[in-house]
Amino acid sequence: MKTLLLKALSLTLFFNYTILAQKSLDDNTLEFKIDNYLGKSVANGYSGSVLVAKNGEIILSKGYGWADRSQKIGNTEATVFNIGSVTKQFTAAAILKLMEDQQLAVSDNIEKYFPQVPADKRDITIHQLLTHTSGVSPRTGGFRYDEASKEVFLKDFFEAELMYAPGTKHTYANANYILLSAIIEQVSQQDYETFLRENFWTPLQMNHTGYKEIHFNSEQLAHGYYFHYTDGEWRDWGITQEYLPYNNEHWYSIGKGDIYSTVEDLYKWHLALENNKVLSAETKKLMEKAHVPENETRTSFYGYGWAIFNSRNNTKIVAHNGSNGIYFADFLRFVEDDLVVIALSNIILNHQSENVAWDIASMAMDEEYSSKIIPKNKYELVFDFIRSNSPDKVSLLPQFIESKTETPINDKALLNRIGFKQVSENKNVEWGVALLKLNTDLFPEDGNLWDSLGEGYYLLKDRPNAIKSFKKAIELKPETNCYWCENSRKKLDEIKNK
Repeated sequence: MKTLLLKALSLTLFFNYTILAQKSLDDNTLEFKIDNYLGKSVANGYSGSVLVAKNGEIILSKGYGWADRSQKIGNTEATVFNIGSVTKQFTAAAILKLMEDQQLAVSDNIEKYFPQVPADKRDITIHQLLTHTSGVSPRTGGFRYDEASKEVFLKDFFEAELMYAPGTKHTYANANYILLSAIIEQVSQQDYETFLRENFWTPLQMNHTGYKEIHFNSEQLAHGYYFHYTDGEWRDWGITQEYLPYNNEHWYSIGKGDIYSTVEDLYKWHLALENNKVLSAETKKLMEKAHVPENETRTSFYGYGWAIFNSRNNTKIVAHNGSNGIYFADFLRFVEDDLVVIALSNIILNHQSENVAWDIASMAMDEEYSSKIIPKNKYELVFDFIRSNSPDKVSLLPQFIESKTETPINDKALLNRIGFKQVSENKNVEWGVALLKLNTDLFPEDGNLWDSLGEGYYLLKDRPNAIKSFKKAIELKPETNCYWCENSRKKLDEIKNK
């Protein structure tokens, strides 16, 4: 009982502190607007750390929500997060550092470093790896946390079929940056993390940035959280270091993502780039050049480890985001407006939570702009409704979701995933079938949803409705890739033969 009281007290103090901090700010300032927006979003599950700097001054640097829910440790400006593909700028900087030291050239073909490379990939250049124009597929390489030696990854890369001839077009593929890591190690004769630490992080006193090595209190690491839509609850994923191979067989992860950092350390990195302490001015210009278009409309370009855009005011933005599916990171540098927004999060609620940095940037660039509070995760909202209503009220669910999020149910997977899990795992079958039926009402032309509904009726032993649903699924089959048709036919045969 004493432990529970202490936890309750710490929870109260944590949120009271947040409220008092908000009230202490002048409500006309940009700092207040940002803090109010994020502070109110915490009630809906937002969790992360944000740093905003304008005209060379830090406007806000603060944490929101929990770094560790079970231990009641709140996020702060010093909390450490997985930064996902924001990692790529460090890999690119390492290559450019080696270029400045005349140990390689971005025009080098990879055959120079890997004589065993097959003929179709012999002419891929370092520049093409940096800009994702090598032709390699996004599917090349395995799951990021599976063990793989450098040799295994190289075999994967060299044996993979190219999507197109090198240099033809841009397709974002993580394998490009993994191969760059192998080049860094070969040229520098150091492991990837050691090279980055000695050349960048230690000189810049980025003491809470790294890959696998941790030299600080592990309580500073933010736990990742995800919503478990079978049981309808948030689960603790843990920390990245629990998933990365403990040995050197991390070659599905390295170079492309999984570096950890803080908003404060990343701001130090930004200042070092701006002051040419990382790379020379000429090399930094090469890094931030709009080398290749990322899309056909040519509204977004890729540099070396950065994406390049123009703002609404036609000023240059150098940015990158990243995620491992649990954490989300965004690093925005409005280089001509002297505005930096860094947002790191240990939970993904929805596209609004992933859009935090851009919303804050809009506040900073436009005094009239007002951002809406981040809503709850839609999966969580479905369970909120289920726990307060009986299945016969299911028709009210779309209105409930839209009232909370200001968007309709436009994702076919939302109700299908929850409903099918409730049915298939015998959790709450009546509600599961109700959700699946509602989904076919919302998206009546999708045969896969009718197959899922048929499964629900089949488990309920509702023979007539099961037959009707499976027949509808087959009737709506697409011309290709009807992965549910075989199941529908099989179940129809089973029902008929009983």
